[in-house]
Amino acid sequence: MRILHTVGARPNFMKAAPVIEALGMRGHVQTIVHTGQHYASNMSDVFFQQLNIPQPDVNLAVGSGSHARQTADIMTRLEPVLLERKPDMVFVYGDVNSTLASSLVCAKLRIPLAHVEAGLRSFDRSMPEEINRLLTDQVSDMLFTPSGDANENLLREGVSQEKIFLVGNVMIDTLWKLLPQAQAHRPPDLPDRYALVTLHRPANVDDTDFIGNVVRTLGLWSKEIAIVFPVHPRTRQRFQEMGLAEGMNGNFHLLEPLPYLPFLALQQSAALVITDSGGVQEETTYLGVPCLTMRENTERPTTITVGSNTLIGRDMERLSEEIRKILSGQGKKGAIPPLWDGHAAERIAKSLCT
Repeated sequence: MRILHTVGARPNFMKAAPVIEALGMRGHVQTIVHTGQHYASNMSDVFFQQLNIPQPDVNLAVGSGSHARQTADIMTRLEPVLLERKPDMVFVYGDVNSTLASSLVCAKLRIPLAHVEAGLRSFDRSMPEEINRLLTDQVSDMLFTPSGDANENLLREGVSQEKIFLVGNVMIDTLWKLLPQAQAHRPPDLPDRYALVTLHRPANVDDTDFIGNVVRTLGLWSKEIAIVFPVHPRTRQRFQEMGLAEGMNGNFHLLEPLPYLPFLALQQSAALVITDSGGVQEETTYLGVPCLTMRENTERPTTITVGSNTLIGRDMERLSEEIRKILSGQGKKGAIPPLWDGHAAERIAKSLCT
């Protein structure tokens, strides 16, 4: 079978890596198309190297832009590639603009589509990712889900049972495989005990009141525990505009965005993680690290009902309360959800042969 994968952003690379490997072991002919949605080397190229993904056969080089422009650019540049390569099936991953754009082109060209990480729902349509998830699932022919709640969402939306395959979490496949290597890549000169922070969602970092309150709250806690903060470019720009970095004490450690292995090492050793990232909620659940999510909702409820994740929303008092509990040894431990066992990609590959 000729299979084409489209990837475009950091989370896609971690999800695609084990699938590409598993399909390759079964002899499928594969093409990798990088849309260029993430184009900086520390957000893209280095991930291909660390995850041992073959270099892309095609790079659409769309770069940044508004949601509409980025989606449209991917569609117009991908269509001739699909017409030339004539894949038997296209695989898309997650919920970024590259995912939706690729899905729409496949639907128009009547090319069978497989969605890896299907069925996740935040039930918040103000999130661009929620729109991407909903529309992609409606036009997909094979929907590979990470958890039982995702199956329930798809069935409720009228997706045929025959299209749905509960396989587990492919992002955990990558973590499971590379975790033994992680600590060798830990960034140097950092404290032994720290809270790891990542914030990047526009709804959060573009809200000056919110991001200012977060930094002030973390500033209070930095007197008790070091704050390690790999800063997304968008977040760093807000820090500069608001002068927030100037008020941070020496117990704040602002880092550049990190490749996969160094960031995994930081997660593994953190006392707690504060984030607005969906993938980090999953990784901390597997690692058993308490995670405080600065969002009002999550499309990954398993990380709360089974895992170590707690939704904080925008409540700084709640944030402080949960930090206090964790530092006093009363933090949420959680468990690993079913099928998050490092073999999801193998189940995907097997399903193509049934």
